Amino acid sequence: MTSAYLAAGTELVEPVAAGGQLILAALAGIALIVVLITLAKLHPFLALIFGALTVGLVAGENIGTVLDSFSNGFGSTAASVGILIALGAMFAKLLADSGGADEIVDTIVGHASPRALPWAMALVGAIIGLPMFFEIGLVLLMPVIYLVARRSQLSLIAVGIPALAGLSAMHGFVPPHPGPVAAISLLNADLGVTLALGVLVAIPTIVVAGPLFGKLAGRWVVLAVPDRFDATAEEADTGVSVTHTAARSKTRPSFAITIFSVLLPVALMMGKVLVDIFVDDKTHLVRQTFDILGRPLMALLIAVVVGMFTLGLGARMTRGQIVKCIESSLPPVAGIILIVAAGGGFKQVLVDTGIGTLLAEWAKGANLSVVLLAWVLAVLIRLATGSATVATITASSLMLGLVEGMSTGEVSLVVLAVGAGSLFFSHVNDAGFWLVKEYFGMSVGQTIKSWSLMETALSVAGLAFVLLLGLVV
Repeated sequence: MTSAYLAAGTELVEPVAAGGQLILAALAGIALIVVLITLAKLHPFLALIFGALTVGLVAGENIGTVLDSFSNGFGSTAASVGILIALGAMFAKLLADSGGADEIVDTIVGHASPRALPWAMALVGAIIGLPMFFEIGLVLLMPVIYLVARRSQLSLIAVGIPALAGLSAMHGFVPPHPGPVAAISLLNADLGVTLALGVLVAIPTIVVAGPLFGKLAGRWVVLAVPDRFDATAEEADTGVSVTHTAARSKTRPSFAITIFSVLLPVALMMGKVLVDIFVDDKTHLVRQTFDILGRPLMALLIAVVVGMFTLGLGARMTRGQIVKCIESSLPPVAGIILIVAAGGGFKQVLVDTGIGTLLAEWAKGANLSVVLLAWVLAVLIRLATGSATVATITASSLMLGLVEGMSTGEVSLVVLAVGAGSLFFSHVNDAGFWLVKEYFGMSVGQTIKSWSLMETALSVAGLAFVLLLGLVV
């Protein structure tokens, strides 16, 4: 179950104090993180450090021991997860700057009938959301959402919600996004299996929370299309949508090349899973080849290198432009990498105090569904902090002891349950809430009735499909 590229140091240890004291330590640490993020407006990186120190000290550990635990967890998580986030950001920047993302949007939307447009927008959101962070995908797609709504005379919400559902589902369920990758690392899940199951969960979840819910939300919230990105008369007449005016003036990679580039790392990681299933001989050349190529680090590294040629040179970018594109992708994700790594340190402190062992024994005695418990914990932390990443990290850390002895597939389902819970009811303490509100020109009430309820539908539907998968996995 444990792969060499995943974070180490997750074995269970004996509790260092009485059960009541350890529970108090965990609650105190989580409460401090919530207060520092929501009230003091402290950066989650610092909040997680202070939360980890609080857990260790309340549990009665020496501060030097707590600092060692935190450093070990931070380092192992940064080594495994940080590299993947950085490579994912590089590929996403190549996709955006080359015009490949525009090509995907134009091709899919341009071939859709008015009735099929919400479904097409959900597909676009999912494909764009596969390599890109939610915020980047949203900024990229908003001009398209405006233009499609204006051209088709459909509700802005009916067009926009499916796209947002596609983006958000990928963010919560599918690697290489920070939340799923962090949960996979913290729980020692198999990334390829989780990726495959995540896609299986994401597709029906997007259908429910996207086109189906969007049709309802479009009746509840009626909006005029903002004029922030006015299309030209020619674009409106011809049905061609663009995300940047500059995107029309330069050569783009073709749709086929772009899709190939986006799906290449996914195919390599899923290929490893299939080869492991159907090729039993570990010395077989195909098995050995995919054991290397299908590792997340190698798959994403290959995707970035291939993307430089297929996307960069395909858009006739110069060598200097490609280098600058790659360099500019890293500063925006530095904070995310630090937060995820600090989450790894927080997890290690929880592990080393024995809280995970205690919770595992308690859950087994209470006969609770581990998948349902994972979802509830992530929901509570998401509602309190507004951060899907913090919710994922904290809930995964608390679930560590409960996944011991589970099969590879079952651990992956716990990861997906945490991901589903981390999407629940985005509201005023979530930066994404305000981003959607401003781009759509909605009031707070309208944003809750559309975006917040869509996130809730994603979360609940995601849990339902995870539980259904649990019947056969």
